[in-house]
Amino acid sequence: QLQASGGGLVQTGGSLRLSCAASGRTFSRNVMGWFRQAPGKEREFVGAISWNGESTYYADSVKGRFAISRDNAKNTMYLQMDRLKPEDTAIYYCAVDRTQSVMTTAPIYWGQGTQVTVSS
Repeated sequence: QLQASGGGLVQTGGSLRLSCAASGRTFSRNVMGWFRQAPGKEREFVGAISWNGESTYYADSVKGRFAISRDNAKNTMYLQMDRLKPEDTAIYYCAVDRTQSVMTTAPIYWGQGTQVTVSS
């Protein structure tokens, strides 16, 4: 129901834009967000956006470099990643949770993930 795309290989300092498209149902009343998992590490929270797009919040490690947006008419969420660093290398997962504004550590839906690799 959640399809993440847009990952790839980019050099340090470059940019990528990930998309997360929902199908089968609408999540226009749900918070949506992104998590990532690097090799050998636990999955970590990246950022989230409220149901109406008016509120966003991010992990300290990406604050000021990443930006989340959503288009409820298209049932799609985006993650704009700028000034990428090698430590951003991970599989990125989109997620939906049951509340309107708060992303918990146990979202109710997960996307399948898209690989982002940042070369030094």
